[in-house]
Amino acid sequence: MSASSRRRDPNAAKPLGPIPAGFESIDGELAIGGFKVSALVEQAGDTPLFVYSRAMLDARMAELRAAMPERLAIHYAVKANPHPQVIAHMAGLVDGFDLASGGELAILQGVGIDGAHISFAGPGKRPREIRAAIEAGVTLNCESETEAARALEIGRGLGIQPKVAVRVNPDFDMRGSGMKMGGGAKQFGLDAERVPALIRHLIENGADWRGLHIYTGSQTLEADAVIETQGQVLDLAARISREVGRPCPALNLGGGFGIPYFAGNEPLDIAAVGAALGERFAALPGELADTEMAIELGRYMVGEAGVYLARIVDRKQSHGETFLITDGGLHHQLAASGNFGTVVRRNYPLAIATRFGEQPSEIASVVGCLCTPLDRLADRAELPRAEVGDLVAVFCAGAYGATASPMHFLGQGPAIEMLV
Repeated sequence: MSASSRRRDPNAAKPLGPIPAGFESIDGELAIGGFKVSALVEQAGDTPLFVYSRAMLDARMAELRAAMPERLAIHYAVKANPHPQVIAHMAGLVDGFDLASGGELAILQGVGIDGAHISFAGPGKRPREIRAAIEAGVTLNCESETEAARALEIGRGLGIQPKVAVRVNPDFDMRGSGMKMGGGAKQFGLDAERVPALIRHLIENGADWRGLHIYTGSQTLEADAVIETQGQVLDLAARISREVGRPCPALNLGGGFGIPYFAGNEPLDIAAVGAALGERFAALPGELADTEMAIELGRYMVGEAGVYLARIVDRKQSHGETFLITDGGLHHQLAASGNFGTVVRRNYPLAIATRFGEQPSEIASVVGCLCTPLDRLADRAELPRAEVGDLVAVFCAGAYGATASPMHFLGQGPAIEMLV
């Protein structure tokens, strides 16, 4: 066979990612939470529309609780999806919230979340954000000596003892993670060898040292990689605590649990992860014997529970290719368009929602309404024939969608969001 014949046919269909379990068809339409998508769009009044499923959020949390050691607290990473209705629902499911901005703190306060259940990570916290966090009783995950000094100064000015943990930049990362958040030169956290001295300084200057935050990577589907990294995190936390000379009050082991977005992806084996973590918890050193253990998860909790709905407004042919043009696009789904940290663009799970369950009959690209060739939700996908007025569903849209996309590009504005 010649090299040219082995090359991929440029006109061949490109596979779609796997549609998550938990969705059904009613009268040939995708249904979410027992409602047909056409009814949800009518209720919302327009498209594009994000729909988040309560039932799928509940099911995911039940799976996590069953798999993880009882000792482990589960926190929600607000940045994944800060919609107030989602936050209010998660408040009844999780043990705490981890945020990354003063804006997210305001959202949590608006929903009525007590600061005692909140931690605040992220580099570059502004003085007013640090002040708001200290006033609310939030635990600050300090990312540098400068930030620690600000927290101490602001706490003294307020007459409030600041609750402070230290975010560690470890000397390892999470193998197979889609985005490296630790290991090597990073803007996140303090290099591990400098952490004990900072903790001693915080304690000596009157801070309430609340422990360590060690987050190494995100979007990992390999259980062995998660297990290995969690073991390294526990070892590092014990070493730091020994150098400080005090037991570690609390340890946030980070998260990084991924979900299957693309063809060929397999779900993370959380049962294996939980079993391995339980074994480690049973043999902890003295420095961690009474430590409050937590993981923070965002994408894994909410990603598969969300669907992005857009309406087809035009169907056109160009040089033999079919384009389904929608009223949505990368301004709401930057990640699905392949422009949010993806090296090689691959198709997210997508379906013609108003023809859900029909067999594919054509190859078509689903694109958005923006004036850029980057605005592509599905590239040469096998789909049922769709017409103007049909609804398109992009799955795995519950995390890093609405607020992680340039919604104001070309004056488009935000999508509607609802929890059902």
